[in-house]
Amino acid sequence: MKLIPIQRGGVLSESVGLLPAGTGEVLSATSKLYESVGFVVPWVCYLAIASDNVVGTCGFKAPPNQGRVEIAYYTFPGYEGKGIATQMTRLLVSIARDANPDLVVAAQTLPDRNASHRVLEKLGFVRVGTLAHPEDGTVLEWHKSARA
Repeated sequence: MKLIPIQRGGVLSESVGLLPAGTGEVLSATSKLYESVGFVVPWVCYLAIASDNVVGTCGFKAPPNQGRVEIAYYTFPGYEGKGIATQMTRLLVSIARDANPDLVVAAQTLPDRNASHRVLEKLGFVRVGTLAHPEDGTVLEWHKSARA
């Protein structure tokens, strides 16, 4: 799997061929996110490419703050259940560790048991509590510490 950085303005850093439905919305939302949190490499968003197909999107919600960086990931329809989310998450953790080995990598999920829970558990994340999210309501907070 390869991660292609999404640049300012929602522009891709290189050509990836045919984009699946919904990718335009992802690029637009990413551009708006950068306007809010800034554009600081490597703490950006990416398109995930596997076997020459755009299979998902993932990234950092913002640059690190107080020793913590939060990730998010989404597998495009038709590619679920194939380990794509696990690969994207593993690559994001690697990017974070390469930039700062002492960071806590965090993720948030909805409380009901789902595939994201399994992805995070498989990669050594530990559920540390619940939070009130302004858009999603109650969410679970997961951490992968520097030593995990």
